Amino acid sequence: MYDIIQHRRWYYIFSTLVIIPGLAIMIYSMVTIGTPFRLAIDFTGGSLWELRFERPIPPGDMVSFFQSQGINDANVHTIGDEYTLVIRTKPLSPEEKQTLLQAMEAHFGQKPEELQFRAVGPTVGKEVTRTAFIAVVLASFVILGFIIWAFRQVDHPFRYGVSAIIAMIHDILVASAFFSLMGFLSGWEVDALFLTALLTVIGFSVQDTIVVFDRIRENSRRRKGEPFEVLANRSLLETMQRSIATQINAMFVMIALLLFGGVTIRQFIATMFVGMLSGTYSSIFIATPLLVSWNNREGIFGWFGGKKKVRAKNASA
Repeated sequence: MYDIIQHRRWYYIFSTLVIIPGLAIMIYSMVTIGTPFRLAIDFTGGSLWELRFERPIPPGDMVSFFQSQGINDANVHTIGDEYTLVIRTKPLSPEEKQTLLQAMEAHFGQKPEELQFRAVGPTVGKEVTRTAFIAVVLASFVILGFIIWAFRQVDHPFRYGVSAIIAMIHDILVASAFFSLMGFLSGWEVDALFLTALLTVIGFSVQDTIVVFDRIRENSRRRKGEPFEVLANRSLLETMQRSIATQINAMFVMIALLLFGGVTIRQFIATMFVGMLSGTYSSIFIATPLLVSWNNREGIFGWFGGKKKVRAKNASA
């Protein structure tokens, strides 16, 4: 039986090397612009512009047009039909708006009809962000309580809950590190969809981890007396194929959306893809190895009690 668990220190090192650059970029962003990410108009406010064209204009083409005009934060989507576009962008003066209308007519070969233009406040402000953070914290406690209750028949159920939460935080940090890096390299900006992507990542992360933990619980009843490290490794191998197959199916859909779904959802799908990839990794290489490290009182886990154990040798399958 192949021993995944024995290489756990390398998994911890790899995750650290992935997360630290993203955290460094977020710190740099905090120092230079005052926020860990570049913020889109969902957070900062701006202008709402509704235009109707004589022929359909794909939202991605309109986003590219605004980028050619030096406006990289435009959010464009259709409303009602393919002829009407709603554009959210930075605050525009009357002179800037008129210049853009003339440039649109020259670029698209038609003059749009302006249905409305008004200044709007941020739809996702500090209060909503703070509330979302509190919701994640409360959800973590709920998840912790549920896992402790569901795994109450195994030894130390609290460790299962804490390991799942740590794996979840790991996935949030990986997704955030990816987005901060893309913001630094390509100017990506955080909008409301970024929060949606993170919440989706949390759901996938916890679900995948519980699948592995549930198999550990089953095996602990069937294989009493087997060393915990061997039992955990056996459970990983038994669930790995299912976990990977389930995630790959979802990832294929997201790859298709990345390639053909249009520019308006690309950042959302890319962030969710990286988060789900991290969730698959963490359920196998972070959550369960953390349980074993805690059981063996390795590193900081030695401070939290538990019987010191010597790592068992591989068992035959």
